[in-house]
Amino acid sequence: MNTRRFFLTTLGSLSASLVFASCSQQSTQKSPNKTQTISQKEQKEIIKVGVTGIVSQDILKFVNNHLAAQEDLEIQIVTFNDWIQPNTALRDKVIDANFFQHRPFMNNAVKELNLNLVALNTVYLNTLGLFSKNLKSISEIPQNATVTIANDVINNDRGLRLLAANGLIKLKENAKQFITQRDIAANPKNLQIKEVEGVQVVRAINDVDFIVSSAQTVALAGIEPNSMGEETAKDKKYALALVTLQGRENEPKIQKLNKLLVHPHVKDFINKEYKGRLIPVF
Repeated sequence: MNTRRFFLTTLGSLSASLVFASCSQQSTQKSPNKTQTISQKEQKEIIKVGVTGIVSQDILKFVNNHLAAQEDLEIQIVTFNDWIQPNTALRDKVIDANFFQHRPFMNNAVKELNLNLVALNTVYLNTLGLFSKNLKSISEIPQNATVTIANDVINNDRGLRLLAANGLIKLKENAKQFITQRDIAANPKNLQIKEVEGVQVVRAINDVDFIVSSAQTVALAGIEPNSMGEETAKDKKYALALVTLQGRENEPKIQKLNKLLVHPHVKDFINKEYKGRLIPVF
């Protein structure tokens, strides 16, 4: 009996040892997988991208949440309050790229800031319009009306040309490439044109008769984006592009984001989210 009990006890101990060993082995096998997962997260490339507006920020968030993982990429968004810092931050290597400007604006920044910048893929077009809280049509604009436009070289030119396209001013025939108020030949309504930083334009809508802004910016301010007059040509040269320092454009993480920004899912997101206020150009 004792022999049998010894045999059963030994067999039970052996079984328990085998079970324990098996569990230990399984635990050991699972451990590398967990470590591997952590390692994979650590291997994600981080790209810092500067923006000034909600639209570019939202598009980048969409890319980060839905597409970036397939490229082992993580997008960190850095926001700025003006249109100068996103380019100087590139110079100072605070960020890797920015996503707030079109090529004409970038070309002017290259001259003014003495920077070597390069535009990569263009993503969306934000067309300008004439917006007012009180006026509903061009014909309602009174004499001596006040209008606010952006003061930077490119968007000032763009805003004045929109006023001219809608018959509110007339420009000199031999106007230079980028026009200013000095190039106005006729101002039949005696418009009082106020120039402010681009990011401040929409905030002036309560203080002037109308503004020159984009429909999306106006909508974000909680104002019904019904334009009295829009740009007649949807010129792709004003489409926003991913921009970086010259010499960095071929860095893998920048090229990964450049490719993702023109993914078909991004086009679908823009069309669904902005309902024609923004136009994808890819």
